[in-house]
Amino acid sequence: MTDIVIRPALAEDIPPIVALLADDALGAARESPDDLAPYLRAYERLQGDPNQLLMVAVRGDAVVGTLQLTFVPGLSRRGSTRSIIEGVRVHSSERGRGLGQQFIEWAIEESRKQGCQLVQLTSDAGRPDAHRFYERLGFVGSHVGFKLQLA
Repeated sequence: MTDIVIRPALAEDIPPIVALLADDALGAARESPDDLAPYLRAYERLQGDPNQLLMVAVRGDAVVGTLQLTFVPGLSRRGSTRSIIEGVRVHSSERGRGLGQQFIEWAIEESRKQGCQLVQLTSDAGRPDAHRFYERLGFVGSHVGFKLQLA
């Protein structure tokens, strides 16, 4: 895994990131790689927010993974800051080779550096393999999440 570089995403990384987001049954139904305009607008918003990190994992010249790390200051837990890992995707050719673990461990370490006391994430109920993966890394399925679709 030493040939993997984890770095902030650049605007030119948006097409391969969107391809990663769309490359499964769930993503294929909600992502649209044919129209990058909304993703580029979102990228600009993320770039303007110091509490957002959109990261890519790169092997050679290829983007092979992505995740978003968000820092959320709060009052609960004695005024602690938490991080949220979101949008984790690893290219199918990289699965089972340790990249996912390396990526999540990077996010945990970055969260520590930012003073977070808690790292949280959600995973779609239809992804049992992902749930086992996160549990192996020490995450506990301690809460039930809810979503309300607005658009």
